[in-house]
Amino acid sequence: MASLKLTRRQMLASSLAAGAIGTLPKFVAAQAGTLTVRVDDDITILDPGYMVGGVEIETQKACMPSLVEYAIGEDGTLGWKTTVYCKSIGYRDELNIDFELNPGFMWTGDHGELTAEDVKYSFERMKTTDWSGNFDAMDRVDVTGTHTGTIVMNSPFSPFVMMTLASGPATILCAKAAPADGGRFTTEFPASCGPYLLEWTPQQRLTFVPNPAWTGPAPAFSEVRGQIILEPKAAELAFEAGEVACTEIAADTLARYSEALPPNSALYTAGALQYMWMGMNTEHPKLQDIRVRQAIQHAIDVDSVILGAYAGMTQKSNGIVCPGLIGHRTATKYSYDVEKAAALLADAGVSGLELELRTLNVQERLLAAQIIQANLAAVGITATVIPVESGPFWEMGSEAAGEQWKDLQLWLMRYGTNPDPYESTQWFRREQIGVWNWERWSSDEFEELYLKGLSETDAAKRNEIYLRMQEIMEDTGAYVWINHESETFVHSADITVDIYPSGEMDLRDFKPA
Repeated sequence: MASLKLTRRQMLASSLAAGAIGTLPKFVAAQAGTLTVRVDDDITILDPGYMVGGVEIETQKACMPSLVEYAIGEDGTLGWKTTVYCKSIGYRDELNIDFELNPGFMWTGDHGELTAEDVKYSFERMKTTDWSGNFDAMDRVDVTGTHTGTIVMNSPFSPFVMMTLASGPATILCAKAAPADGGRFTTEFPASCGPYLLEWTPQQRLTFVPNPAWTGPAPAFSEVRGQIILEPKAAELAFEAGEVACTEIAADTLARYSEALPPNSALYTAGALQYMWMGMNTEHPKLQDIRVRQAIQHAIDVDSVILGAYAGMTQKSNGIVCPGLIGHRTATKYSYDVEKAAALLADAGVSGLELELRTLNVQERLLAAQIIQANLAAVGITATVIPVESGPFWEMGSEAAGEQWKDLQLWLMRYGTNPDPYESTQWFRREQIGVWNWERWSSDEFEELYLKGLSETDAAKRNEIYLRMQEIMEDTGAYVWINHESETFVHSADITVDIYPSGEMDLRDFKPA
């Protein structure tokens, strides 16, 4: 498989090889003062097995250990490298990955040293959580010494180190401080083992302060403050006022900054590992008829959504696999066709349909929802747009959060992902119904293909697998693909930033320029 080229100002351009990049110096000895950045949400669940992601992954990276992390080589190739916690890791054969931890890293709360038992506990626990799909190809972890072990695979899966171990769900937890009886934690780590500790002021800021138990090299900044600013426009104003040194920017601002940047600033495009769609609850009485769902697919002018809500600065989507990856689709089987949409509704005997369209309460998605609202009105469907704040939004389709999923009809959703298609497809499996598969459909063929995709090593065959899986999804009528939005940040020219392709900041690696 070819390497993925990802320069600091380019999006994904080719398929990825899970290759290691030589270990690079991660920390600097001399410390600067306080760095203030914008974070786009508050934390809800820091537990890697049950988190939403985003800012929670950023927090994990600052406070918790892992074996490997993403790295960009001098030629722009995206790969992985060992972290300061990991002395070595590598495939002994296609089913065994040996690792060795560096000694001397201590957990807070008198829980002792980071050991291979912590790795075993953390990874095997993940197989029973909401993020279990990341570990489907892993069977178990065998501990061979205090600091050594072997990750035993149940089938060959060459991207495992890159796609799973470098991602947020591979955060290592302290086995001795683990919640009892397999429980979960929410906004406080049971024990930390990182350069920073979290001090949290809900709905205001995340402050990362020095960890007195930290025995590794010091990060560049002695303290990092993450100001919680939900609205992108407010964050951009805060940057221009000098209140934050780094923030993600919206598509229309990218268009403006591309013409003229604010003084002493620079742009950083991390990647385009985001996919957005409008979903439909196939079990809702108003949407059970596939002809109604297909009518909605044909009724929405996605080009107008991208132009009106995203200033034409995002790439049109044809599925859940992002540009540059194996399985990326270049077309859909449906098209914008008002007459066909009206005919499908008539054939279903439906008129005067009223629906609710829910969206995260941010400007570009509200604009997108309003354009979709107008599109649906043109075929006789009245859609009420309902903005939802972040916390309740992420619980809308969750059965564990109550019965509100039964009332869910239409919604705009955006997921971030890792640079391999298996990560995107896992959320739509049968076992994810009522967890992340809010569309609530299942397919035996989809399940079979998912498992084949984990073990298939031929790139061409994997490509066909993931193309077919997205076709199955689209054929349910439950998806209107919208766009792939780049993760673009503006930052002070006085600092250098490190941001993963999926958009999470690695605050440990921010440095003075």
